[in-house]
Amino acid sequence: MRQKELRIALVCYGGVSLAVYMHGVTKELWKVSRASRAHHGGGGAETGSDAVYRRLIDHIERRFALRLKVMTDIIAGASAGGINGVFLAQAIHSGQSLEPLTELWLERADVDVLLDPDARPWSRVAKFWAMPIVWWLLRRPGNAISDSVAPETRHEVRTKLSRLIRSRWFEPPFGGLGFSRLLAEAFDAMRMSPAEAPLLPPRHPLDLFVTVTDFRGHPERLRLNTPEEIEESEHRLSIGFRAAAPAEGGSALAAPLELVLAARSTASFPGAFPALQLREIDVLAGERGERWPSRAAFIERIMPEHSHSGDAENVALIDGSVLVNAPFSEAMAVLRDRPAQREVDRRFVYIDPHPDEVGGTRHKDSTSPGFFSVIFGSLSSIPREQPIRDNLEAIAAASRQSVELKGIVDALRPEVEAQVEKLFGLTLFLDRPSAKRLVAWRAKAQQAAAVQAGYAFQSYGHVKFAQVIAELAAMIECAAPDLAVGRGDSVADRLSAWLARNGLDHLSAMRGGASNEAITFFREHDLGFRIRRLRLLARRLSDDWDDIDADNPEARERARSAVFKALALYFDREAHGALGQDFGVVARLLDSDPGAVLAEIARRRQLPATDLVVDALLVEALQGMPKELKRRVLLTYLGFPFYDTVTLPLLRGEGSTEFEPAKVDRISPVDCNAIRCGEAEAVLRGTEFYNFGAFFSRAYRENDYLWGRLHGAERMIDLIASALPRGMVLDPEDMTRFKREAFLAVLDEEEGRLKADPGLVAKVRAEVEVAK
Repeated sequence: MRQKELRIALVCYGGVSLAVYMHGVTKELWKVSRASRAHHGGGGAETGSDAVYRRLIDHIERRFALRLKVMTDIIAGASAGGINGVFLAQAIHSGQSLEPLTELWLERADVDVLLDPDARPWSRVAKFWAMPIVWWLLRRPGNAISDSVAPETRHEVRTKLSRLIRSRWFEPPFGGLGFSRLLAEAFDAMRMSPAEAPLLPPRHPLDLFVTVTDFRGHPERLRLNTPEEIEESEHRLSIGFRAAAPAEGGSALAAPLELVLAARSTASFPGAFPALQLREIDVLAGERGERWPSRAAFIERIMPEHSHSGDAENVALIDGSVLVNAPFSEAMAVLRDRPAQREVDRRFVYIDPHPDEVGGTRHKDSTSPGFFSVIFGSLSSIPREQPIRDNLEAIAAASRQSVELKGIVDALRPEVEAQVEKLFGLTLFLDRPSAKRLVAWRAKAQQAAAVQAGYAFQSYGHVKFAQVIAELAAMIECAAPDLAVGRGDSVADRLSAWLARNGLDHLSAMRGGASNEAITFFREHDLGFRIRRLRLLARRLSDDWDDIDADNPEARERARSAVFKALALYFDREAHGALGQDFGVVARLLDSDPGAVLAEIARRRQLPATDLVVDALLVEALQGMPKELKRRVLLTYLGFPFYDTVTLPLLRGEGSTEFEPAKVDRISPVDCNAIRCGEAEAVLRGTEFYNFGAFFSRAYRENDYLWGRLHGAERMIDLIASALPRGMVLDPEDMTRFKREAFLAVLDEEEGRLKADPGLVAKVRAEVEVAK
């Protein structure tokens, strides 16, 4: 039985009230993860769309002999999309229900609820001098309401907008503390719901990021030619959380107040909500009688510069979409240290609820923008709708690089295999491999590759050395962030300088190959080389050597399992948390004794000892392999140093732990045509009034939430089908059947809840029946 994981890195960016639609999509992502957990023995997923996804995964296993696991392990969000991301991450980590967030969006995401009590007009005569302005804005010919809101809801929108406009002037109309209370109450409701098992395997890391904007900014030092150093104000800020999945449900991803702070700050829409300051969360904690023991450590971690300068209490945080609306880079940055025990299909999935609009108007609109269009377009729509082309091009470039790397490796294969056979002669294949022999063979192959590289070894060695230094520096900075604050030289610079003074100014020996000092250093610290070697072997076992299956169809799967077990050992040592919670004390010795810090890292990670365990795993797997598969595995494993000396300098160490290209998938109304064709306006109501429409009408929120679930269901089935290995394709009839079952399951689940428009569910159900 072949095993594969579909791993999703979700990116949710801001969309004002279209965040309700995005919640519907993320809910299906949560449900497909529950279905995958249930299929693999975790329980649950017996009703609703969960059950449909479980039947699909079961169908794939029976039809294609493929055990597919679906999981979301990276989430990055901005603005209201960040709120969706925070709650989804909590549900994945804790096993708690996501239903409380649904109630938050439907019940409480309304201007009348969010309006600060101190800002409410106490009667129709309040601010009587503003009434002519309100009348002119809301009822004049060609006004914003008439232009952008459906006739049946114009009265509701005018009434609520009138109250909003006549609230306090020149101050945000919505209450920050009230918003924080709503978020805290939603987390309380999640905590009170029965907790199932987490939606990730035990110890698998979950990464969550939300972007915020540091309104006043903090100074960053830049080095130039002249002047030598300048200061620049940096306003981008990312609040990140990482936690290993627990074995049992019920555990919070992080301190509840920290999650509230992240969700509240990322969605502090300029002009609507006041900027978040820490004292607001302190007041909330006092009201709720909650302690926040990790407060100082949390502030130091997310705002090290402000914490170092002592002004963190005065920092003002506003909406993350102002500067970073599509946080792909945060998600991409944590790909390197993901554990793997089987084949992985990595996807970046982003939700774009309105891809046919920019700046609050349609692309093809030839009219001159009006008053509201310019205001909302400048403050909201345009910043949020900046193209993600740069992010996608970076992923595409990395994918092209992976394809080019595969081509180079394939072209080198005959020559490398000939070199390995010449190096070891017939003994490699006549003798029975043992752990002791494999250790000797590895060392001999690595030194031979270094010697034969000649002058090229210098470039290879320096790229490899720089990569290892960067990884060590990142581990040290993670444990002690203050080491990187207020210094002109980086942690990596300080490590490199100390190593150069202690024998690593040259990496090559006089007679060729690596020097003794370099060999010792790489043996203790070069984790990347070990992972790259096993990655290559895993890819070969997954994508090549199909001819082996004719005589022994299970041999490659057993070999893959052994390789992924070995990779898991190295991945455990790659994660920053592997050094222990007390490593920060040791890390702060960097300036006084760098050697002690490096020695402690080596002692805690024990890479040479791990190599012996990995060798034993591989030898055990080799003993049961057919002769030809054993030969190919050994040629690849021992030949890797020859490949690495050629490919690593070409890549400059970037992306070198992944041979498989990541793929990108979008979810939007344009991509979902199984029920109703068209663009966003064909299905969504929150697009009205410059994407604020759903905040003025529960009927609009219910509509957009329902279509978010339906579109999410359609695209979840598409994603699962696209994860099948080469040569495996789901029948179109099966795809249609599973989608229809999922649509009807969603409608059955929501029929009792969505009552604001009594005909909504019945109308969509009729469309589903026709679409079959």
